Amino acid sequence: MKHYILKDKKVVEVDFAEWAEWLATADRHVVDETIGNVRISTVFLNANYSFQEGPPILFETMVFGGELDQEMDRYCTWEQAEAGHKAMKQRVQESI
Repeated sequence: MKHYILKDKKVVEVDFAEWAEWLATADRHVVDETIGNVRISTVFLNANYSFQEGPPILFETMVFGGELDQEMDRYCTWEQAEAGHKAMKQRVQESI
């Protein structure tokens, strides 16, 4: 199993010891905000959620509450995660 951390918003593959040390104090949020009673959270997962060949999927946006409760998207990079969060925020705003 590969282990990943963030350094300056870039994904870096590391050994288990460095991963565990980083994880103990890391802030893994890309963006976390609330609109009304709906929370939209985008985080670095620090584990690969791709179960296929290709780049690792390491970021996730999830909605908690409202009409889009439990809606989720996943991404490979910090930049994609930021853009995905913005798109999900737009969807949430349109659903209110």
